[in-house]
Amino acid sequence: MTNLLYGADEEALRDSLRALLATHAPWRRTLARLDGDEPYDPVLWARLTGQLGVAGLPVPEEHGGAGAGFREVAVVLEELGRAVAPVPFLGSAVVATRALLACGEVDLLGQLATGRHTAALAVPFATAPDARPYAVEVAPGPALAGTVTGVADALPADLLLVPAGDGLHAVDARGPGVRMTPVVSLDPTRPLCDIVFSGAPARRIAAGAAASRAVGEALTAGAALLASEQVGVAQWCLDTTVGHVRNRHQFGRPIGSFQALKHRLADVWVELSQARAVARYAADCLAAGDPDTALAAALAQAHCAAVAVSAAETCVQLHGGLGFTWEHPAHLYLKRAKAGTIAFGAADRHRAALARLADLPAPARVPGVGS
Repeated sequence: MTNLLYGADEEALRDSLRALLATHAPWRRTLARLDGDEPYDPVLWARLTGQLGVAGLPVPEEHGGAGAGFREVAVVLEELGRAVAPVPFLGSAVVATRALLACGEVDLLGQLATGRHTAALAVPFATAPDARPYAVEVAPGPALAGTVTGVADALPADLLLVPAGDGLHAVDARGPGVRMTPVVSLDPTRPLCDIVFSGAPARRIAAGAAASRAVGEALTAGAALLASEQVGVAQWCLDTTVGHVRNRHQFGRPIGSFQALKHRLADVWVELSQARAVARYAADCLAAGDPDTALAAALAQAHCAAVAVSAAETCVQLHGGLGFTWEHPAHLYLKRAKAGTIAFGAADRHRAALARLADLPAPARVPGVGS
């Protein structure tokens, strides 16, 4: 049977990450960044990649990585979600890296593994793994032309992986013919941008079925492992709310002793426990190359996105007036959770994919009902 428990190495990685994030990414610092012009934290990213080597975890050792796996990557995402850390880990170390692994692009993999360079897959953040085509507005050729909207983790990227026509193309994000424009997005810790290509030089790294497979695997990995980030978001919300209701007193007693609040937090704990099992299963399938990876990813996003939102809403509401203020970090977690509900496809898209992958029959039509 699949072992969903955390191993000793995974727990050690978690401890190291939590210590580093507590020191270098406290929520007050993240809040302060929202008033500046640099939403991502390059210093934090340099520490994560330089000290802990997180960018190279899924990359084989012979290509300059740590040769770990996606279970370890899932632990990183849990802790980054718990800290709502403004770094491009999901876009570069997960999605783009998975695409390059599928293409066998050794040189580019080595660059990403060090963390000194980052990459992004140039598709809208809401693109589901089974979506076709991926970037319909980009015309293929020696020089790409077109537009892709709502791309995540592209602003700090050095490299863009662009699906166009029947190929996947590598484009210098800082080169000629590429313009990235930030757009207003719900989650300020993971901003989106529109990318306009106007004669951008490109190198095709995969074609035909290989390109389609690489992009599909990248989006599936993103959907599967985003669930671990959502578990981290929900865990912080639960822990913080439990701490608050223990210390907040009304009528001479902690508000956490009131039955209605106990039941509400118990419901969040149950949901979180279920979500963790689902997310761990998706990460394990991805790490093992299990044939059920697509099904596990669809299940993870059909379930975990809503759990993160529920936990974040409970956090805001049970903090009372404090939870609605800009100075408290609860809104960061609610925004991250809400933005995640459309990432890599909304829940209804994943439920439909889940039914198809599990070979569930369509519901029978009732005579006289519907068209």
